[in-house]
Amino acid sequence: MPSLESLHFTNRFTRELPGDTERENRRRQVRQACWSGVNPTPVAAPRLVAHAREVAELLDIEVTTDNEQAFADVFGGNRLLPGMEPFAMCYGGHQFGNWAGQLGDGRAINLGEVINSRGEHWTLQLKGAGPTPYSRTADGLAVMRSSVREFLCSEAMHHLGVPTTRALCLVATGEQVVRDMFYNGNPGPEPGAVVCRVAPSFTRFGNFQIFAARQEIDQLRQLVDFTVRTDFPHLLPPSGPPTAETYAAMFDEVCRRTAAMIVHWMRVGFVHGVMNTDNMSILGLTIDYGPYGWLENVDPDWTPNTTDAQGRRYCFIAQPQIGHWNLLQLANALLPVVGDAKPLEAGLHAYARHFQEGYRRMMADKLGISLMTTDVDDSLVADLWPILAAADIDMTLFFRDLATIKAGDDATADPARFLTAVSSGFYDTEARVAVDRTALGVWLARYQARISAEALPDSIRRDRMNTVNPLYVPRNYLAQLAIDKAEAGDFSRVREMLDVLRWPYTEQPGREEYAAKRPEWARHRAGCSMLSCSS
Repeated sequence: MPSLESLHFTNRFTRELPGDTERENRRRQVRQACWSGVNPTPVAAPRLVAHAREVAELLDIEVTTDNEQAFADVFGGNRLLPGMEPFAMCYGGHQFGNWAGQLGDGRAINLGEVINSRGEHWTLQLKGAGPTPYSRTADGLAVMRSSVREFLCSEAMHHLGVPTTRALCLVATGEQVVRDMFYNGNPGPEPGAVVCRVAPSFTRFGNFQIFAARQEIDQLRQLVDFTVRTDFPHLLPPSGPPTAETYAAMFDEVCRRTAAMIVHWMRVGFVHGVMNTDNMSILGLTIDYGPYGWLENVDPDWTPNTTDAQGRRYCFIAQPQIGHWNLLQLANALLPVVGDAKPLEAGLHAYARHFQEGYRRMMADKLGISLMTTDVDDSLVADLWPILAAADIDMTLFFRDLATIKAGDDATADPARFLTAVSSGFYDTEARVAVDRTALGVWLARYQARISAEALPDSIRRDRMNTVNPLYVPRNYLAQLAIDKAEAGDFSRVREMLDVLRWPYTEQPGREEYAAKRPEWARHRAGCSMLSCSS
């Protein structure tokens, strides 16, 4: 493997797009610029906590005992490699449905873009590496707990098959960062950390929105042209510059990619928690792992974000609708360069169609049936979610257990017997032992009749279901247990959890604790269920 110094930086974003003419790193409104040059803030004692070897391989590098400290120095922000041109991006966005104006990379600093031996472009970004012109009143730093969660979930999502940004490594800074975790006026010091995120591009819906909102149309067009060239080159006309039709085709593809991403979220029970337009990737990648969560006991209205607890704008079941709303805001931003609303409206209609088609295929896969083609199949799915919610059952474990039900054994006369097959997921606390689960037994009998009609061998159906229904997901309480140790200087559980999450669909003997449903002590403990934006 080449050394860190051999990374080949191309830095197309800073070399081809207009930048901030002011070099002073002070908080301010940045006009007519896509980026501001800014260096990471050096830290006291960078130490490598964990790294994803698969991401290192994407960059043609590796971590060894000889270069581990050099790795920590570079990706902790203490050292720049030849060719690095660090910068923060300027963007705006809608937050909880309201236009927030300029936002930008307030605690993210892009080190630059590299090209690997396969010709792939990857942007390296440090999260928590100090203030930028977009930090507003914040310090641009990050704490261990939020960094562990971002690092683990980024890689978990990749191995789950969900489109996502990646995480190269997690570095402890050796410094304390003051945070008010509960926003209750009681800030305190916590261990600091930096995550190095990796993606082909970190361009967001908000990058386009800020220029449209400010009527900086020349910069908007430059950014759209650049995005087509670098992220959607297959849409370019055979000759000449991009056209309005090219821009519309790009928007259509963004709609399709976003639909596919959210279908995957629904498949694995992921709740983003902060689906603001500045947290939406132009490439349809899951980005910005803040107060996310996993649907444990099934509650379609659940949100992991304490800030969203009252309105539940970003709850699990609302994510497809919010995706559409966010794309509408992107369409509005692109309208000045497209010039005609009709192709953008077509893209929005395509989003709804692609999501519905993808969702039906996904649910058929989760249930182990070949196709959902009848009203009976549609009602089977539509009836399932409220029944699961009423039964107080773990989503991940329910679908794994569902694969054990066998076809051909008529149990319609006694539907309750099916309940034992899925009992591992029941949250049987004292307050819930009286929950009536009769409806679930009846649904399971309907399901058993449906799979019996397919005449597919049970073993084949089980194997197929277990390739889309994970056994291991980064539950918040598991991440919190790793965080507790990491904050005490023991990083072993972070590394073990990363290793478990590499194989989310495969049973791993000896690691059953990582597949266990959330214990009752974690239902309301800080960090184990809902989280604040400070998390």
